[in-house]
Amino acid sequence: MKPETDLEIFLVCAPGFEQVLRAETIEKGFKKPKASHGGVTIWGGWSVAWRANLDLRGASKVLVRLGSFKVTHLSQLEKRASELPWSELLNDQVSVRLEASCTKSKIYHQKAAAERIGRAITRAAGCRLDDEGDITIKARLFEDRCTISIDISGDGLHKRGHKEALNKAPLRETLAALILRQCGYDGTEPVLDPMCGSGTFVLEAADIATCQKPGRSRSFAFEKLMNFDPELWEKMKSKDTRISPAAHFYGFDRDKGAIERSQANAQRADLGDQCTFTHAPISTLKRPDGPAGLVIINPPYGVRLGDVKKLSALYKSLGTVLMREFSGWRVGIVTNTDKLAKATGLPFVENPTRFDHGGIKVSLYQTDPLA
Repeated sequence: MKPETDLEIFLVCAPGFEQVLRAETIEKGFKKPKASHGGVTIWGGWSVAWRANLDLRGASKVLVRLGSFKVTHLSQLEKRASELPWSELLNDQVSVRLEASCTKSKIYHQKAAAERIGRAITRAAGCRLDDEGDITIKARLFEDRCTISIDISGDGLHKRGHKEALNKAPLRETLAALILRQCGYDGTEPVLDPMCGSGTFVLEAADIATCQKPGRSRSFAFEKLMNFDPELWEKMKSKDTRISPAAHFYGFDRDKGAIERSQANAQRADLGDQCTFTHAPISTLKRPDGPAGLVIINPPYGVRLGDVKKLSALYKSLGTVLMREFSGWRVGIVTNTDKLAKATGLPFVENPTRFDHGGIKVSLYQTDPLA
Protein backbone atom coordinates (compact mmCIF):
# COMPACT_ATOMS: atom_id res chain seq x y z
CA MET A 1 0.00 0.00 0.00
CA LYS A 2 1.13 3.55 -0.64
CA PRO A 3 2.67 5.45 2.28
CA GLU A 4 0.12 7.31 4.37
CA THR A 5 1.07 10.73 3.04
CA ASP A 6 0.82 9.61 -0.60
CA LEU A 7 -2.87 8.70 -0.72
CA GLU A 8 -4.82 10.63 -3.35
CA ILE A 9 -8.24 11.53 -1.94
CA PHE A 10 -10.97 12.87 -4.22
CA LEU A 11 -13.78 14.91 -2.71
CA VAL A 12 -16.85 14.80 -4.96
CA CYS A 13 -19.09 17.87 -5.18
CA ALA A 14 -21.76 19.36 -7.42
CA PRO A 15 -20.13 20.66 -10.63
CA GLY A 16 -19.96 24.44 -10.47
CA PHE A 17 -18.95 24.50 -6.80
CA GLU A 18 -15.42 23.07 -7.01
CA GLN A 19 -13.73 26.30 -5.92
CA VAL A 20 -16.24 26.72 -3.10
CA LEU A 21 -15.39 23.25 -1.77
CA ARG A 22 -11.69 23.97 -2.20
CA ALA A 23 -12.09 27.05 0.00
CA GLU A 24 -13.76 24.92 2.66
CA THR A 25 -10.95 22.33 2.60
CA ILE A 26 -8.41 25.11 3.17
CA GLU A 27 -10.48 26.51 6.05
CA LYS A 28 -10.70 23.04 7.62
CA GLY A 29 -6.92 22.52 7.44
CA PHE A 30 -6.57 20.10 4.54
CA LYS A 31 -3.29 20.54 2.67
CA LYS A 32 -2.79 21.69 -0.93
CA PRO A 33 -6.30 21.03 -2.30
CA LYS A 34 -6.57 21.01 -6.10
CA ALA A 35 -9.93 21.66 -7.79
CA SER A 36 -10.92 19.83 -10.97
CA HIS A 37 -14.22 19.05 -12.70
CA GLY A 38 -16.62 17.52 -10.18
CA GLY A 39 -14.54 17.88 -7.06
CA VAL A 40 -11.31 18.57 -5.20
CA THR A 41 -8.23 16.40 -4.69
CA ILE A 42 -6.32 16.35 -1.41
CA TRP A 43 -3.45 14.13 -0.26
CA GLY A 44 -2.72 12.46 3.05
CA GLY A 45 -3.19 9.35 5.14
CA TRP A 46 -6.28 7.28 5.83
CA SER A 47 -7.05 9.39 8.89
CA VAL A 48 -7.15 12.46 6.64
CA ALA A 49 -9.71 10.69 4.43
CA TRP A 50 -11.78 9.79 7.50
CA ARG A 51 -11.67 13.39 8.72
CA ALA A 52 -12.89 14.63 5.35
CA ASN A 53 -16.09 12.61 5.90
CA LEU A 54 -16.46 13.95 9.42
CA ASP A 55 -15.64 17.63 8.92
CA LEU A 56 -16.46 18.72 5.35
CA ARG A 57 -19.95 20.04 4.61
CA GLY A 58 -19.75 20.52 0.85
CA ALA A 59 -18.34 17.15 -0.23
CA SER A 60 -20.96 14.62 -1.35
CA LYS A 61 -18.57 11.62 -1.37
CA VAL A 62 -14.97 10.84 -0.40
CA LEU A 63 -13.08 8.51 -2.74
CA VAL A 64 -9.59 7.12 -2.11
CA ARG A 65 -7.66 6.41 -5.31
CA LEU A 66 -6.13 2.93 -5.11
CA GLY A 67 -4.40 2.95 -8.48
CA SER A 68 -4.28 4.35 -12.01
CA PHE A 69 -2.69 2.65 -15.00
CA LYS A 70 -2.76 2.37 -18.79
CA VAL A 71 -4.63 -0.69 -20.02
CA THR A 72 -5.81 -1.88 -23.45
CA HIS A 73 -7.23 -5.39 -22.96
CA LEU A 74 -9.14 -7.34 -20.31
CA SER A 75 -6.39 -9.76 -19.24
CA GLN A 76 -4.06 -6.81 -18.68
CA LEU A 77 -6.80 -5.08 -16.66
CA GLU A 78 -7.22 -8.12 -14.41
CA LYS A 79 -3.46 -8.44 -13.90
CA ARG A 80 -2.99 -4.78 -12.98
CA ALA A 81 -6.05 -4.79 -10.72
CA SER A 82 -4.59 -7.82 -8.91
CA GLU A 83 -1.58 -5.73 -7.92
CA LEU A 84 -3.64 -3.36 -5.80
CA PRO A 85 -3.64 -3.83 -1.97
CA TRP A 86 -7.01 -5.58 -1.66
CA SER A 87 -5.93 -7.95 1.12
CA GLU A 88 -4.90 -4.98 3.28
CA LEU A 89 -8.38 -3.46 3.05
CA LEU A 90 -10.94 -6.24 2.52
CA ASN A 91 -11.65 -9.71 3.88
CA ASP A 92 -14.33 -12.39 3.68
CA GLN A 93 -16.50 -10.52 6.20
CA VAL A 94 -17.45 -7.74 3.76
CA SER A 95 -19.27 -7.63 0.45
CA VAL A 96 -18.20 -5.45 -2.46
CA ARG A 97 -20.19 -3.59 -5.08
CA LEU A 98 -18.41 -2.82 -8.34
CA GLU A 99 -19.16 0.15 -10.61
CA ALA A 100 -17.33 0.49 -13.93
CA SER A 101 -17.50 2.99 -16.78
CA CYS A 102 -15.69 2.91 -20.14
CA THR A 103 -15.21 5.96 -22.35
CA LYS A 104 -12.92 6.37 -25.38
CA SER A 105 -11.07 3.16 -24.48
CA LYS A 106 -10.18 -0.10 -26.23
CA ILE A 107 -11.91 -1.83 -23.35
CA TYR A 108 -15.45 -0.66 -24.04
CA HIS A 109 -17.64 -3.23 -22.26
CA GLN A 110 -18.15 -2.02 -18.69
CA LYS A 111 -19.70 -5.28 -17.47
CA ALA A 112 -16.72 -7.28 -18.70
CA ALA A 113 -14.35 -4.78 -17.09
CA ALA A 114 -16.21 -5.06 -13.78
CA GLU A 115 -16.09 -8.88 -13.95
CA ARG A 116 -12.29 -8.89 -14.42
CA ILE A 117 -11.69 -6.43 -11.59
CA GLY A 118 -14.11 -8.41 -9.41
CA ARG A 119 -12.13 -11.60 -10.02
CA ALA A 120 -8.95 -9.86 -8.98
CA ILE A 121 -10.55 -8.57 -5.77
CA THR A 122 -12.21 -11.82 -4.69
CA ARG A 123 -9.07 -13.85 -5.42
CA ALA A 124 -6.92 -11.50 -3.31
CA ALA A 125 -9.27 -10.76 -0.40
CA GLY A 126 -11.85 -13.56 -0.31
CA CYS A 127 -14.76 -11.11 -0.16
CA ARG A 128 -17.96 -11.63 -2.13
CA LEU A 129 -19.45 -9.43 -4.82
CA ASP A 130 -22.94 -8.04 -4.27
CA ASP A 131 -24.95 -5.28 -5.96
CA GLU A 132 -25.90 -4.11 -2.43
CA GLY A 133 -22.36 -4.49 -1.08
CA ASP A 134 -20.91 -2.92 2.05
CA ILE A 135 -18.08 -1.29 0.10
CA THR A 136 -18.26 0.26 -3.38
CA ILE A 137 -15.28 0.08 -5.73
CA LYS A 138 -15.37 2.46 -8.70
CA ALA A 139 -13.39 1.79 -11.89
CA ARG A 140 -13.25 4.49 -14.56
CA LEU A 141 -11.67 3.71 -17.93
CA PHE A 142 -11.06 6.86 -19.95
CA GLU A 143 -8.78 7.03 -22.99
CA ASP A 144 -7.22 3.65 -22.06
CA ARG A 145 -6.38 4.70 -18.50
CA CYS A 146 -8.08 2.86 -15.65
CA THR A 147 -8.50 4.63 -12.33
CA ILE A 148 -9.74 2.49 -9.44
CA SER A 149 -11.10 4.12 -6.30
CA ILE A 150 -12.81 3.00 -3.11
CA ASP A 151 -15.85 4.91 -1.87
CA ILE A 152 -15.17 5.25 1.85
CA SER A 153 -18.30 7.29 2.59
CA GLY A 154 -21.04 4.77 1.83
CA ASP A 155 -24.31 6.71 1.85
CA GLY A 156 -24.00 10.19 0.36
CA LEU A 157 -22.65 12.73 2.82
CA HIS A 158 -25.85 14.79 2.57
CA LYS A 159 -27.32 12.15 4.88
CA ARG A 160 -26.16 13.79 8.09
CA GLY A 161 -28.02 11.26 10.23
CA HIS A 162 -30.57 13.53 11.90
CA LYS A 163 -33.01 14.57 9.18
CA GLU A 164 -35.87 12.13 8.72
CA ALA A 165 -38.84 14.29 7.75
CA LEU A 166 -38.51 15.41 4.12
CA ASN A 167 -40.46 17.73 1.88
CA LYS A 168 -40.95 17.11 -1.85
CA ALA A 169 -37.74 17.52 -3.94
CA PRO A 170 -35.60 18.38 -0.89
CA LEU A 171 -32.35 20.27 -1.34
CA ARG A 172 -29.41 18.16 -0.20
CA GLU A 173 -27.53 19.38 2.84
CA THR A 174 -24.18 19.25 1.03
CA LEU A 175 -25.48 21.50 -1.73
CA ALA A 176 -27.11 23.83 0.80
CA ALA A 177 -23.76 24.20 2.56
CA LEU A 178 -22.01 25.10 -0.72
CA ILE A 179 -24.70 27.63 -1.62
CA LEU A 180 -24.51 29.27 1.81
CA ARG A 181 -20.73 29.55 1.52
CA GLN A 182 -21.01 30.97 -1.99
CA CYS A 183 -23.35 33.63 -0.55
CA GLY A 184 -20.63 34.64 1.90
CA TYR A 185 -22.24 33.04 4.94
CA ASP A 186 -19.75 32.25 7.70
CA GLY A 187 -22.01 31.42 10.66
CA THR A 188 -22.01 34.84 12.29
CA GLU A 189 -25.23 36.32 10.88
CA PRO A 190 -28.92 35.36 10.88
CA VAL A 191 -30.31 33.34 7.97
CA LEU A 192 -33.96 33.34 6.86
CA ASP A 193 -35.74 31.13 4.32
CA PRO A 194 -39.31 32.27 3.49
CA MET A 195 -40.06 29.00 1.62
CA CYS A 196 -38.19 26.61 3.90
CA GLY A 197 -39.73 23.23 2.99
CA SER A 198 -38.12 20.67 5.31
CA GLY A 199 -35.76 23.33 6.66
CA THR A 200 -32.52 22.41 4.92
CA PHE A 201 -31.05 25.90 4.49
CA VAL A 202 -32.06 27.01 7.98
CA LEU A 203 -30.78 23.88 9.71
CA GLU A 204 -27.52 23.81 7.76
CA ALA A 205 -26.89 27.48 8.57
CA ALA A 206 -27.57 26.85 12.27
CA ASP A 207 -25.31 23.78 12.25
CA ILE A 208 -22.50 25.84 10.70
CA ALA A 209 -23.00 28.57 13.31
CA THR A 210 -22.77 26.07 16.17
CA CYS A 211 -19.47 24.74 14.72
CA GLN A 212 -20.59 21.12 14.89
CA LYS A 213 -19.07 18.34 12.81
CA PRO A 214 -21.50 17.48 9.99
CA GLY A 215 -20.67 13.76 10.10
CA ARG A 216 -21.07 13.40 13.86
CA SER A 217 -24.36 11.45 13.80
CA ARG A 218 -23.76 8.71 11.20
CA SER A 219 -21.56 5.79 10.24
CA PHE A 220 -19.33 5.41 7.17
CA ALA A 221 -18.20 2.64 4.83
CA PHE A 222 -14.55 2.95 5.91
CA GLU A 223 -15.50 1.59 9.33
CA LYS A 224 -15.73 -1.86 7.65
CA LEU A 225 -12.23 -1.78 6.17
CA MET A 226 -9.43 -3.83 7.74
CA ASN A 227 -7.24 -0.77 8.34
CA PHE A 228 -9.93 1.02 10.35
CA ASP A 229 -8.78 2.17 13.80
CA PRO A 230 -11.87 2.47 16.06
CA GLU A 231 -9.92 4.07 18.91
CA LEU A 232 -8.47 6.81 16.72
CA TRP A 233 -11.87 7.39 15.10
CA GLU A 234 -13.61 7.80 18.44
CA LYS A 235 -10.93 10.27 19.48
CA MET A 236 -11.51 12.27 16.28
CA LYS A 237 -15.29 12.27 16.77
CA SER A 238 -15.18 13.11 20.46
CA LYS A 239 -13.55 16.53 20.08
CA ASP A 240 -16.32 18.89 21.21
CA THR A 241 -16.38 21.89 18.89
CA ARG A 242 -19.91 23.14 19.59
CA ILE A 243 -20.42 26.81 20.46
CA SER A 244 -23.48 28.94 21.17
CA PRO A 245 -24.11 31.14 18.13
CA ALA A 246 -24.88 34.84 18.40
CA ALA A 247 -27.35 34.70 15.51
CA HIS A 248 -30.78 33.10 15.19
CA PHE A 249 -32.26 31.25 12.20
CA TYR A 250 -35.74 31.52 10.70
CA GLY A 251 -37.86 29.41 8.40
CA PHE A 252 -41.31 30.25 7.01
CA ASP A 253 -43.65 28.26 4.79
CA ARG A 254 -47.30 28.47 3.77
CA ASP A 255 -47.52 24.67 4.17
CA LYS A 256 -48.21 23.82 7.81
CA GLY A 257 -46.91 20.28 7.27
CA ALA A 258 -43.57 21.66 6.06
CA ILE A 259 -43.23 23.69 9.26
CA GLU A 260 -43.99 20.63 11.39
CA ARG A 261 -41.38 18.62 9.50
CA SER A 262 -38.80 21.38 9.89
CA GLN A 263 -39.43 21.61 13.62
CA ALA A 264 -39.03 17.85 14.00
CA ASN A 265 -35.79 17.91 12.02
CA ALA A 266 -34.45 20.75 14.18
CA GLN A 267 -35.13 18.79 17.37
CA ARG A 268 -33.34 15.69 15.99
CA ALA A 269 -30.33 17.81 15.06
CA ASP A 270 -30.29 19.44 18.52
CA LEU A 271 -30.90 22.82 16.90
CA GLY A 272 -34.36 23.56 18.26
CA ASP A 273 -33.16 26.49 20.39
CA GLN A 274 -31.37 28.13 17.47
CA CYS A 275 -34.21 27.94 14.92
CA THR A 276 -37.73 29.34 14.70
CA PHE A 277 -40.16 27.94 12.09
CA THR A 278 -43.40 29.81 11.39
CA HIS A 279 -46.47 28.90 9.35
CA ALA A 280 -46.97 31.99 7.18
CA PRO A 281 -47.28 33.04 3.52
CA ILE A 282 -44.74 35.30 1.83
CA SER A 283 -47.17 38.24 1.83
CA THR A 284 -46.97 38.52 5.65
CA LEU A 285 -43.18 38.18 5.86
CA LYS A 286 -41.50 40.67 8.19
CA ARG A 287 -37.86 41.32 8.99
CA PRO A 288 -36.97 39.80 12.38
CA ASP A 289 -35.54 41.96 15.13
CA GLY A 290 -31.77 42.19 15.23
CA PRO A 291 -28.96 42.61 12.72
CA ALA A 292 -29.24 42.09 8.98
CA GLY A 293 -28.21 38.77 7.47
CA LEU A 294 -28.94 36.49 4.54
CA VAL A 295 -32.27 35.57 2.95
CA ILE A 296 -31.83 32.32 1.02
CA ILE A 297 -34.59 30.71 -1.07
CA ASN A 298 -35.10 27.64 -3.24
CA PRO A 299 -38.53 28.47 -4.76
CA PRO A 300 -40.49 26.38 -7.30
CA TYR A 301 -38.91 26.27 -10.78
CA GLY A 302 -40.44 26.72 -14.21
CA VAL A 303 -39.69 23.22 -15.52
CA ARG A 304 -42.45 22.91 -18.13
CA LEU A 305 -43.52 25.27 -20.90
CA GLY A 306 -45.95 27.76 -19.39
CA ASP A 307 -44.63 27.38 -15.84
CA VAL A 308 -42.56 30.55 -16.07
CA LYS A 309 -45.63 32.68 -16.73
CA LYS A 310 -47.56 31.07 -13.87
CA LEU A 311 -44.68 31.47 -11.42
CA SER A 312 -43.77 35.04 -12.35
CA ALA A 313 -46.44 36.45 -10.02
CA LEU A 314 -45.00 34.47 -7.10
CA TYR A 315 -41.47 35.69 -7.81
CA LYS A 316 -42.69 39.27 -8.19
CA SER A 317 -44.49 39.09 -4.85
CA LEU A 318 -41.37 37.65 -3.22
CA GLY A 319 -39.18 40.45 -4.57
CA THR A 320 -41.63 43.14 -3.53
CA VAL A 321 -41.72 41.90 0.09
CA LEU A 322 -37.95 41.54 0.30
CA MET A 323 -37.32 45.05 -1.07
CA ARG A 324 -39.87 46.50 1.36
CA GLU A 325 -38.95 44.61 4.53
CA PHE A 326 -35.30 43.55 4.31
CA SER A 327 -33.15 46.63 3.88
CA GLY A 328 -29.52 45.74 4.61
CA TRP A 329 -30.02 42.01 4.05
CA ARG A 330 -28.41 40.07 1.20
CA VAL A 331 -30.55 37.72 -0.90
CA GLY A 332 -29.73 34.45 -2.65
CA ILE A 333 -32.28 32.71 -4.89
CA VAL A 334 -31.90 29.39 -6.69
CA THR A 335 -33.96 29.08 -9.87
CA ASN A 336 -33.67 27.80 -13.42
CA THR A 337 -34.40 30.80 -15.66
CA ASP A 338 -33.22 34.37 -15.89
CA LYS A 339 -36.83 35.41 -16.54
CA LEU A 340 -38.00 34.18 -13.13
CA ALA A 341 -35.03 35.79 -11.40
CA LYS A 342 -35.75 39.10 -13.16
CA ALA A 343 -39.43 38.84 -12.19
CA THR A 344 -38.42 39.48 -8.57
CA GLY A 345 -37.17 42.96 -9.48
CA LEU A 346 -34.20 42.38 -7.15
CA PRO A 347 -30.82 43.96 -8.02
CA PHE A 348 -28.84 40.76 -8.65
CA VAL A 349 -25.10 40.97 -9.23
CA GLU A 350 -23.73 39.72 -12.55
CA ASN A 351 -22.57 36.17 -13.32
CA PRO A 352 -24.81 33.87 -11.28
CA THR A 353 -23.36 30.50 -10.21
CA ARG A 354 -24.57 27.77 -12.58
CA PHE A 355 -25.03 24.17 -11.41
CA ASP A 356 -27.27 21.09 -11.56
CA HIS A 357 -30.01 20.33 -9.04
CA GLY A 358 -31.85 17.06 -9.48
CA GLY A 359 -30.97 16.98 -13.16
CA ILE A 360 -32.22 20.55 -13.73
CA LYS A 361 -29.83 23.31 -14.81
CA VAL A 362 -30.21 26.04 -12.21
CA SER A 363 -28.40 29.17 -11.05
CA LEU A 364 -27.76 30.92 -7.77
CA TYR A 365 -28.64 34.61 -8.11
CA GLN A 366 -27.27 36.93 -5.42
CA THR A 367 -27.67 40.53 -4.34
CA ASP A 368 -25.51 42.88 -2.35
CA PRO A 369 -27.18 44.26 0.81
CA LEU A 370 -30.55 45.69 -0.24
CA ALA A 371 -31.01 49.46 -0.06
